[in-house]
Amino acid sequence: MTDCNEYRRSMLADPGDADPGLEAHRKTCPDCAGFSERLLKFESRLERALRAPMTDAGAGAARADGSPRGNDPRVAAFPPRRARWLAMAASLALALTVGGVLWLSSPRESLAADVVTHMKGEPDAWRRTGVPVPGPQLDEVLADAHLRLAGPPGIVSYASSCKFHGRQVPHLVMQTESGPVTVMVLVHDQVGKPMRFDEEGYRGVIVPDAGHGSLAVLTQGREADLPAIERIAARVRSSIVWTR
Repeated sequence: MTDCNEYRRSMLADPGDADPGLEAHRKTCPDCAGFSERLLKFESRLERALRAPMTDAGAGAARADGSPRGNDPRVAAFPPRRARWLAMAASLALALTVGGVLWLSSPRESLAADVVTHMKGEPDAWRRTGVPVPGPQLDEVLADAHLRLAGPPGIVSYASSCKFHGRQVPHLVMQTESGPVTVMVLVHDQVGKPMRFDEEGYRGVIVPDAGHGSLAVLTQGREADLPAIERIAARVRSSIVWTR
Protein backbone atom coordinates (compact mmCIF):
# COMPACT_ATOMS: atom_id res chain seq x y z
CA MET A 1 0.00 0.00 0.00
CA THR A 2 1.39 3.42 -1.00
CA ASP A 3 1.96 5.78 1.93
CA CYS A 4 1.97 9.59 1.80
CA ASN A 5 5.75 9.98 1.68
CA GLU A 6 6.13 7.46 -1.14
CA TYR A 7 3.26 9.07 -3.05
CA ARG A 8 4.76 12.54 -2.83
CA ARG A 9 8.24 11.40 -3.80
CA SER A 10 6.76 9.75 -6.90
CA MET A 11 4.72 12.82 -7.82
CA LEU A 12 7.70 15.15 -7.42
CA ALA A 13 9.73 12.87 -9.70
CA ASP A 14 6.94 12.67 -12.29
CA PRO A 15 3.73 14.69 -11.72
CA GLY A 16 2.09 12.85 -14.62
CA ASP A 17 2.75 9.34 -13.28
CA ALA A 18 -0.37 7.25 -13.98
CA ASP A 19 0.56 4.35 -11.69
CA PRO A 20 -2.67 2.69 -10.38
CA GLY A 21 -1.30 2.55 -6.84
CA LEU A 22 -0.74 6.30 -6.83
CA GLU A 23 -4.22 6.89 -8.22
CA ALA A 24 -5.77 4.67 -5.54
CA HIS A 25 -3.90 6.53 -2.80
CA ARG A 26 -4.94 9.91 -4.19
CA LYS A 27 -8.61 8.91 -4.13
CA THR A 28 -8.46 8.00 -0.43
CA CYS A 29 -6.16 10.79 0.83
CA PRO A 30 -7.51 14.36 0.59
CA ASP A 31 -4.17 15.84 1.68
CA CYS A 32 -2.27 14.11 -1.12
CA ALA A 33 -4.98 14.98 -3.62
CA GLY A 34 -4.54 18.64 -2.66
CA PHE A 35 -0.76 18.28 -2.89
CA SER A 36 -1.11 16.92 -6.44
CA GLU A 37 -3.42 19.75 -7.46
CA ARG A 38 -0.97 22.37 -6.20
CA LEU A 39 1.97 20.61 -7.80
CA LEU A 40 0.27 20.40 -11.22
CA LYS A 41 -0.69 24.08 -11.07
CA PHE A 42 2.91 24.96 -10.28
CA GLU A 43 4.16 22.79 -13.15
CA SER A 44 1.75 24.56 -15.52
CA ARG A 45 2.92 28.01 -14.44
CA LEU A 46 6.55 26.97 -14.70
CA GLU A 47 6.05 25.60 -18.21
CA ARG A 48 4.40 28.84 -19.32
CA ALA A 49 7.22 30.87 -17.81
CA LEU A 50 9.88 28.80 -19.56
CA ARG A 51 8.10 29.22 -22.91
CA ALA A 52 8.00 33.01 -22.58
CA PRO A 53 10.52 34.69 -24.95
CA MET A 54 13.41 36.57 -23.33
CA THR A 55 13.76 40.02 -24.92
CA ASP A 56 16.26 42.81 -24.43
CA ALA A 57 14.83 46.28 -24.14
CA GLY A 58 17.79 47.75 -26.00
CA ALA A 59 17.90 45.24 -28.87
CA GLY A 60 16.80 46.65 -32.17
CA ALA A 61 16.50 50.19 -30.81
CA ALA A 62 17.57 53.08 -32.97
CA ARG A 63 20.10 55.82 -32.45
CA ALA A 64 18.93 59.39 -32.13
CA ASP A 65 19.67 59.87 -35.85
CA GLY A 66 17.37 56.96 -36.74
CA SER A 67 20.08 54.43 -37.70
CA PRO A 68 19.85 50.92 -36.09
CA ARG A 69 21.93 50.26 -33.01
CA GLY A 70 22.37 46.55 -33.68
CA ASN A 71 25.91 46.96 -35.04
CA ASP A 72 27.11 49.35 -32.35
CA PRO A 73 29.94 47.47 -30.55
CA ARG A 74 29.19 49.37 -27.33
CA VAL A 75 25.65 47.96 -27.37
CA ALA A 76 26.53 44.50 -28.68
CA ALA A 77 28.48 43.72 -25.53
CA PHE A 78 25.46 44.17 -23.28
CA PRO A 79 22.92 41.50 -24.35
CA PRO A 80 25.08 38.45 -23.41
CA ARG A 81 25.95 39.98 -20.04
CA ARG A 82 22.36 40.89 -19.40
CA ALA A 83 21.24 37.42 -20.51
CA ARG A 84 23.59 35.86 -17.98
CA TRP A 85 22.17 38.01 -15.19
CA LEU A 86 18.64 37.21 -16.27
CA ALA A 87 19.46 33.50 -16.30
CA MET A 88 20.95 33.71 -12.82
CA ALA A 89 17.95 35.64 -11.54
CA ALA A 90 15.57 33.14 -13.12
CA SER A 91 17.45 30.22 -11.56
CA LEU A 92 17.35 31.85 -8.14
CA ALA A 93 13.64 32.65 -8.47
CA LEU A 94 12.94 29.08 -9.55
CA ALA A 95 14.86 27.63 -6.59
CA LEU A 96 13.05 29.90 -4.14
CA THR A 97 9.68 29.12 -5.71
CA VAL A 98 10.22 25.35 -5.62
CA GLY A 99 11.47 25.53 -2.04
CA GLY A 100 8.49 27.65 -1.04
CA VAL A 101 5.98 25.34 -2.73
CA LEU A 102 7.41 22.23 -1.07
CA TRP A 103 7.67 23.88 2.36
CA LEU A 104 4.15 25.26 2.25
CA SER A 105 2.68 21.99 1.06
CA SER A 106 4.20 19.75 3.69
CA PRO A 107 4.32 21.13 7.28
CA ARG A 108 1.49 18.89 8.53
CA GLU A 109 2.89 15.84 6.74
CA SER A 110 6.31 16.55 8.24
CA LEU A 111 4.76 16.63 11.70
CA ALA A 112 3.22 13.20 11.14
CA ALA A 113 6.56 11.86 9.86
CA ASP A 114 8.32 13.22 12.96
CA VAL A 115 5.77 11.52 15.23
CA VAL A 116 6.33 8.20 13.44
CA THR A 117 10.11 8.60 13.68
CA HIS A 118 9.82 9.24 17.42
CA MET A 119 7.67 6.15 17.92
CA LYS A 120 10.13 3.95 16.02
CA GLY A 121 12.71 4.92 18.64
CA GLU A 122 10.57 3.56 21.52
CA PRO A 123 9.44 0.04 20.50
CA ASP A 124 9.08 -1.18 24.11
CA ALA A 125 6.22 1.25 24.72
CA TRP A 126 3.86 -0.89 22.60
CA ARG A 127 3.61 -3.82 25.02
CA ARG A 128 0.16 -5.26 25.67
CA THR A 129 -0.40 -5.25 29.40
CA GLY A 130 -3.12 -4.75 31.96
CA VAL A 131 -0.78 -3.13 34.47
CA PRO A 132 -1.35 0.62 34.74
CA VAL A 133 1.34 3.21 35.33
CA PRO A 134 1.41 4.26 39.02
CA GLY A 135 -0.75 7.32 39.58
CA PRO A 136 2.05 9.59 40.87
CA GLN A 137 4.21 8.80 37.84
CA LEU A 138 1.36 9.60 35.43
CA ASP A 139 0.49 12.79 37.30
CA GLU A 140 4.11 13.96 37.13
CA VAL A 141 4.33 13.40 33.36
CA LEU A 142 1.06 15.24 32.74
CA ALA A 143 1.78 18.07 35.19
CA ASP A 144 4.78 19.16 33.10
CA ALA A 145 2.32 19.92 30.27
CA HIS A 146 -0.23 21.49 32.63
CA LEU A 147 -2.95 18.89 32.20
CA ARG A 148 -4.58 15.88 33.82
CA LEU A 149 -6.84 13.08 32.60
CA ALA A 150 -10.43 12.65 33.71
CA GLY A 151 -11.46 9.12 32.79
CA PRO A 152 -9.04 8.08 29.98
CA PRO A 153 -10.47 5.65 27.39
CA GLY A 154 -8.19 2.82 28.53
CA ILE A 155 -5.50 1.70 30.97
CA VAL A 156 -2.48 4.00 30.74
CA SER A 157 0.31 1.41 30.57
CA TYR A 158 3.16 3.73 29.64
CA ALA A 159 3.86 7.36 30.52
CA SER A 160 6.96 9.35 29.73
CA SER A 161 7.96 12.96 29.22
CA CYS A 162 9.76 12.91 25.87
CA LYS A 163 11.70 15.53 23.94
CA PHE A 164 9.93 16.33 20.67
CA HIS A 165 10.90 19.26 18.45
CA GLY A 166 13.13 20.47 21.25
CA ARG A 167 10.36 20.52 23.91
CA GLN A 168 9.20 18.05 26.54
CA VAL A 169 5.79 16.55 25.77
CA PRO A 170 3.70 13.76 27.37
CA HIS A 171 3.94 10.40 25.60
CA LEU A 172 1.35 7.87 26.76
CA VAL A 173 0.26 4.40 25.70
CA MET A 174 -3.30 3.32 26.45
CA GLN A 175 -4.69 -0.18 26.24
CA THR A 176 -7.95 0.02 24.27
CA GLU A 177 -10.33 -2.33 22.49
CA SER A 178 -8.20 -1.75 19.39
CA GLY A 179 -4.99 -2.72 21.20
CA PRO A 180 -2.21 -0.40 22.43
CA VAL A 181 -2.70 3.18 21.28
CA THR A 182 -0.05 5.86 21.64
CA VAL A 183 -1.02 9.41 22.58
CA MET A 184 1.37 12.33 22.26
CA VAL A 185 0.21 15.72 23.51
CA LEU A 186 2.04 18.11 21.18
CA VAL A 187 1.54 21.27 23.19
CA HIS A 188 3.90 23.30 20.99
CA ASP A 189 2.79 22.09 17.55
CA GLN A 190 -0.31 23.56 15.93
CA VAL A 191 -2.34 22.09 13.05
CA GLY A 192 -5.16 23.89 11.33
CA LYS A 193 -7.42 20.87 10.93
CA PRO A 194 -7.43 17.12 11.67
CA MET A 195 -5.18 14.98 9.50
CA ARG A 196 -4.78 11.26 8.94
CA PHE A 197 -1.55 9.42 8.23
CA ASP A 198 -0.64 5.85 7.38
CA GLU A 199 3.06 5.19 6.90
CA GLU A 200 5.86 2.81 7.83
CA GLY A 201 3.54 0.47 9.72
CA TYR A 202 1.89 3.19 11.79
CA ARG A 203 -1.50 4.77 11.25
CA GLY A 204 -3.13 7.55 13.16
CA VAL A 205 -4.51 11.06 13.35
CA ILE A 206 -3.33 14.46 14.51
CA VAL A 207 -6.12 16.69 15.75
CA PRO A 208 -5.96 20.34 16.84
CA ASP A 209 -6.76 21.42 20.37
CA ALA A 210 -7.39 25.17 20.21
CA GLY A 211 -5.00 27.05 22.45
CA HIS A 212 -3.13 23.90 23.48
CA GLY A 213 -1.33 22.65 20.37
CA SER A 214 -2.44 19.30 18.99
CA LEU A 215 -2.95 15.65 19.87
CA ALA A 216 -1.33 12.75 17.97
CA VAL A 217 -3.01 9.35 18.37
CA LEU A 218 -1.63 6.34 16.53
CA THR A 219 -1.46 2.56 16.45
CA GLN A 220 1.11 0.10 15.20
CA GLY A 221 0.05 -2.39 12.55
CA ARG A 222 -3.37 -2.86 10.97
CA GLU A 223 -5.58 -3.81 13.89
CA ALA A 224 -7.44 -0.50 13.98
CA ASP A 225 -8.77 1.43 11.02
CA LEU A 226 -8.51 5.20 10.85
CA PRO A 227 -12.15 5.91 11.82
CA ALA A 228 -11.65 3.80 14.98
CA ILE A 229 -8.49 5.74 15.81
CA GLU A 230 -10.37 9.00 15.30
CA ARG A 231 -13.02 7.87 17.78
CA ILE A 232 -10.32 7.04 20.32
CA ALA A 233 -8.69 10.43 19.70
CA ALA A 234 -12.02 12.16 20.36
CA ARG A 235 -12.39 10.27 23.66
CA VAL A 236 -8.85 11.11 24.72
CA ARG A 237 -9.31 14.74 23.84
CA SER A 238 -12.53 14.97 25.83
CA SER A 239 -10.79 13.42 28.87
CA ILE A 240 -8.04 16.04 28.96
CA VAL A 241 -8.43 18.74 31.60
CA TRP A 242 -6.05 21.67 31.15
CA THR A 243 -4.83 23.13 34.43
CA ARG A 244 -3.95 26.50 32.98
